[in-house]
Amino acid sequence: MFCRDTIAFVQKALNLLQTVFGYTHFRGQQAAVIEQVLQGNDALVLMPTGGGKSLCYQIPAMLRPGVGIVVSPLIALMKDQVDALLQVGVRAAFLNSSLSGLEARDVEDQLLNGGLDLLYVAPERLMTERFLDTLERIPISLFAIDEAHCVSRWGHDFRPEYLQLSILAERFPQIPRIALTATADDITRKEISEKLSLQNARHFISSFDRPNIRYMVVNKQNARQQFLEFYQAEHEGDAGIVYCLSRKKVDDTAEWLKKRGVKALPYHAGLPAGTRQSNQEKFLREESVVMVATIAFGMGIDKPDVRFVAHLDLPKSIEGYYQETGRAGRDGLPSNAFMTYGLTDVVTHRRMLEESQANDMYKRVENQKLEKLIGFCESARCRRQVLLEYFGETAQACGNCDTCLSPVETYDGTVQAQKFLSTVVRTKERFGAGHLIDILLGKITPRVSELNHHTLSTFGIGQEMNEKQWRSVVRQLVGAGYLTTDDEGYGSLKLTAKSAPVLKGQEKLEFRQDTTVKTERKQRTVQTELQGLEAELFVALRTLRAEIAKEQSVPAYVIFHDSTLRQMSLDKPRSAKAFAKLSGVGQKKLESYGQAFIDVIMQYGPAQESTENPSKQRMPIVSDTVLVTWELLKEGLSPDQVATKRNLAKSTIYTHCAELVAAGELTVYEATGLPNNVIGRISDAYESLSIEEKGKLKPLFDKLNSEYDYGVLRCVLASL
Repeated sequence: MFCRDTIAFVQKALNLLQTVFGYTHFRGQQAAVIEQVLQGNDALVLMPTGGGKSLCYQIPAMLRPGVGIVVSPLIALMKDQVDALLQVGVRAAFLNSSLSGLEARDVEDQLLNGGLDLLYVAPERLMTERFLDTLERIPISLFAIDEAHCVSRWGHDFRPEYLQLSILAERFPQIPRIALTATADDITRKEISEKLSLQNARHFISSFDRPNIRYMVVNKQNARQQFLEFYQAEHEGDAGIVYCLSRKKVDDTAEWLKKRGVKALPYHAGLPAGTRQSNQEKFLREESVVMVATIAFGMGIDKPDVRFVAHLDLPKSIEGYYQETGRAGRDGLPSNAFMTYGLTDVVTHRRMLEESQANDMYKRVENQKLEKLIGFCESARCRRQVLLEYFGETAQACGNCDTCLSPVETYDGTVQAQKFLSTVVRTKERFGAGHLIDILLGKITPRVSELNHHTLSTFGIGQEMNEKQWRSVVRQLVGAGYLTTDDEGYGSLKLTAKSAPVLKGQEKLEFRQDTTVKTERKQRTVQTELQGLEAELFVALRTLRAEIAKEQSVPAYVIFHDSTLRQMSLDKPRSAKAFAKLSGVGQKKLESYGQAFIDVIMQYGPAQESTENPSKQRMPIVSDTVLVTWELLKEGLSPDQVATKRNLAKSTIYTHCAELVAAGELTVYEATGLPNNVIGRISDAYESLSIEEKGKLKPLFDKLNSEYDYGVLRCVLASL
């Protein structure tokens, strides 16, 4: 049996992490999750995309007796996940409908003969009686249920077959189960626990924050052109995903982008299966591909170098938006989430919801989720704050989203709201935004004349604003719930119960002033932050990586991530010992590829001190605004002095410090000035919190009797 001694656990798990996967230390709650499963206990893990969820079950599966069974909903991606494990020497395989009968029998033979550490299987295959019987004949180390949010009927990725997975608890009660997802609100977490029989599982809830992603929402005018300008300014040549609501729009957008020099491919359920698979493989294996897709594409994708995710149409919920944008920047490097949003999106979603066959409760829940997302789009506050608060986290302004970088002005729009709402009343709630705005602007269009609407008391009373400004008012009234659209889907606007106090002058409304988002400066990515020989070396290393990947028929990132190539370019290791110190280089990759990459590195000048001499400072992988803070801190300024010099809130600077601590560029002492005994006291207080409390700062703040600022606490936690 596995030794449960904590010291032995740390030594064995850490040894695997270093020698197999090439990482020096666990991140966040990885170690705690692994210990929980190693001891034979169940776990529910919420960890953001790119946070290292897979290690939470891969390492226990390798240390516990038997094979780890991983339930995955997307068979198309299992091969790449298995290829990545085989590259580092882990005995892994998959079973799904893509295999021939002979190939499937070979995998089953490996399973029965103890030749596997991990087996990935689709839920449909897992739930067959034949396969369940097979599992009862072999030792099983654990069951890992990936993308566990698929069990939620209210979720954006519901999979009916996931509801059957509760049988694992009945037939294999002694086998630990771990459910993992990147996004789940309180309701979804309860559903996962109940429907997968994980009521006694320990919950591990990591922060939902993805600080390397910059969020940007623009007022929709010409979505394709707006995206193209964003792409050309910030991401030309990068891999990315563009989401559209309909299949037709996917096809049209992909074709439109191709004509303008973008390496774009379509993906949706209406394409032939062969075309879908071919396009997906090109996206995974080739450089610079932009996939234009419906939301059917993306779940479970392991491609780490997706530099942007763009939405040309409004998603259905914040959960969906978070899940989809989370596919960018899995390697931790700077990435963008870009979205165009307009009133037509709201009308379309509500019409689709009303026309669906769902019951009233489902429609009510989905409508509430849509309203939350609209609130996110319309907010003048920090995008990251609004996003994290939805998932129950408190956060300081990030300084790295569109509303932080270009603060939004607001104005008292009560009078404009009253004018528009009055016009809706006087036209008997039968018309859409365009006609109502014509009335307010005093335009005698054929339709206005035909309906005698030029005789209304509100005709021409809105000429203090132009059509674009009025559309912004309408969009915000709908978004805030003062107006709704008709159930029939014609786009007619109707008052809600919230409208009455505004019309009576009992409530004031603040509106955001729409601004034009500038995309003049290119996002600092791997290629742009490297210069001279380092940039040339990076290109040469990518070329070598592509050649090796092509020979082995695997995606390039399975060989090495861009972040590892970046470190090679900066450090220029010229020996196996130095090469082994790179993040992501385990023993097998060192043996397989080390010399080939060192040979290329030798052509580009002497080694840098950052690997041979760890004291040499390197540029951290952080956003531009954090980089400015870092430079000022290096000059000897305190966080408070930096805040004064940059005219930013002290809390924002401490958020930057926390990112730098997490990146290993600052010590906690340098960030806070706290002595070791105080840092230890804060750490002990954090460890004494419950799992649910650890996902928030306030319980720790209260535990320490409000002695330390939130920013200071954030820096200490970043070191943990």
